[in-house]
Amino acid sequence: MSDKTAARGRHPYWWDESAPDSRPANPPEQLPKHVDILVVGAGFSGLSAALTLARAGRQVLVVDADAVGHGCSSRNGGQIGPSFHKLGLDGLTQHYGRAKAEAILRESMQSLQWLRAFIKAESIDCDLQNNGRFKGAHSEAALREMTQECADLERITGQRFLTVSEQDQHRYIGSDFYHGGIFYPDDGVLQPAKFVSGMARRAQQAGAEIIAPARVRAISRTTAGFDVVFDRHSLSAGQVLIATNGYSGPELPFFRRRILPIRSAIIATQPLDPALVQTCFPQHNAVVDFTRLVLYYRPSPDGRRVVFGGRAFDLADRPDHYGPDLRRLMLRIFPQLDQAQISHAWSGTVAYTFDYAPHLGCHDGLHYVMGYCGSGVGRSGYFGRKIALQMLNDPQGRTEMDSLTFPTRRFYSGKPWFLPAVLRWHSLLDRFGR
Repeated sequence: MSDKTAARGRHPYWWDESAPDSRPANPPEQLPKHVDILVVGAGFSGLSAALTLARAGRQVLVVDADAVGHGCSSRNGGQIGPSFHKLGLDGLTQHYGRAKAEAILRESMQSLQWLRAFIKAESIDCDLQNNGRFKGAHSEAALREMTQECADLERITGQRFLTVSEQDQHRYIGSDFYHGGIFYPDDGVLQPAKFVSGMARRAQQAGAEIIAPARVRAISRTTAGFDVVFDRHSLSAGQVLIATNGYSGPELPFFRRRILPIRSAIIATQPLDPALVQTCFPQHNAVVDFTRLVLYYRPSPDGRRVVFGGRAFDLADRPDHYGPDLRRLMLRIFPQLDQAQISHAWSGTVAYTFDYAPHLGCHDGLHYVMGYCGSGVGRSGYFGRKIALQMLNDPQGRTEMDSLTFPTRRFYSGKPWFLPAVLRWHSLLDRFGR
């Protein structure tokens, strides 16, 4: 890599303010012999569930194979919105009928409202900014399609939007790259590492214990609950919640076969003149790209860096590959950043599902919640709380996702060897505007 693309750190930029080793957790030597409820996965979903369960008076233990929030909960781009189902209204209607489709979309809006209310109620300092989000269109036809979709969503959910012409897009993005787009005034951003740290502290204050790193090696069902084996310890649990999402390992074969761990990568520039960053993001809003490779970018909370992300073509973490790729894409959109050097380049695995829907429920006694398809910041905490309420037999735990089957594909073992070729094909289609 050249000097301008060489990253100083392979860790997320967000960790500069909230590193994993600063998040509260006990060592594995303190694992108890028995717990009422074991939560596997200390990310947004698991911590939200643990908080709900602990406040209901349950004895809760949260474990993670790595540090608290080490996965995508502290690696993502920090963009928040209603996270509507990837299939859209037409796809959902085809699968589930019109009434169910509209109910799923309305719940997506509820998840965004819940998130903002949760952050406020818990007084979590996570640099929440409600500056909206611009979604760029690569063609006039795409803009027409996006506008029609938004009109349907506004009618069903009340989501506000503004169609932006190519001539007016400079109000939201300092680039001529798009043919207009949609501005969503109710969307926003947060600092994900600070958010997951705040959630961990609230869960502990409620009485939940967190032990990490503590990797689960096996889970077996017993007459009284479950036996759970770690590297050098074991314990029994009355209930178990699996919240491993894109980091589900071979010890969880049922869930691993239903999750596609797609690598998403991000770069952050070195500190820049705030006036230069302002030319890219005139209203300090986030931006997302209407393409298959899902580019997403934003200013840093202090307005001094550009944080730019998208899909990585490799299954492994290869910053020497995705760092230069993302910088080239960034310069296509913002040529004014040609002198900007990259200080951080990192990646994580995002959990997609075969039906593009998040899933929660119970399989063979194991409760689970996972599969946010790239929209976990807005949805994971909400569904983490919902599955916890279901474990408490609280009727408020009902969601529109309860009746969905959790599909897999024949011969899929959890290793998506085919993804690099698929993503490169998608990149080619995006390049030619298909």
